Amino acid sequence: MTERGQRMLKCIVHRSHQLSAESISKDLHALCGLQISTTTVHTELHGMGFHG
Repeated sequence: MTERGQRMLKCIVHRSHQLSAESISKDLHALCGLQISTTTVHTELHGMGFHG
């Protein structure tokens, strides 16, 4: 994932901690056109220290 994608991901997660990986993936696509799979979102969140 690019640095821009990671920043956007952090921003979305900090807004709401209750979002699913699927909804985060859809938000990233809607906000900045990034098509990122749910698995990648889950992996990136886990790498950033978000566990759930």
